[in-house]
Amino acid sequence: MKLIVGLGNPGEQYKLTRHNIGFIFIDEYLKENNINDIREKFKSEFIQTNFQNEKIFYQKPLTYMNLSGEAIAEAVKFFKIDPKTELFVIYDDMDMKFGKLKIKKEGSAGGHNGIKSIISHIGKDFIRIKYGIGKPELKEETIKHVLGKFTPEEKEILKESRKKIFNLIEDIKTNTSVEKLMNKYNSKK
Repeated sequence: MKLIVGLGNPGEQYKLTRHNIGFIFIDEYLKENNINDIREKFKSEFIQTNFQNEKIFYQKPLTYMNLSGEAIAEAVKFFKIDPKTELFVIYDDMDMKFGKLKIKKEGSAGGHNGIKSIISHIGKDFIRIKYGIGKPELKEETIKHVLGKFTPEEKEILKESRKKIFNLIEDIKTNTSVEKLMNKYNSKK
């Protein structure tokens, strides 16, 4: 079993913002693979698929970012998912350059409210897929930056990242170890 979660906020005003990078990559992957049996379950948009006799779940919490842990914890408990090896969370990271990718097995929330919520509901041991969105020049512009739309340059980088994220999801589905995923996908530069 694998649960692949994309973090974001529901609603049109958040749809194509930097903070919704998790939603964006899950939506694009599902569309690319003609997976469209989306249901509302576990306070989320939730999809159950099968891949080589293994259940693969995709989840987009509809609780808003700050309460993401509630939705994820419901699915984890219901399916008895082991977060250390079966829960993968895709989300934005301001402390990394736009387009940089980093996979981690555990850690702190790093100021990310969605991750804080997950930690408070299931603990710190789950696999994080961090996608860099960069920082604004002025600290007081943080909210505007995070909830802002992509620049034309960022849209180009996103197009390039798409294939990498899709390959990563395929590797997760085929039981590639977290260590191998880290070696293969963590940006070197």
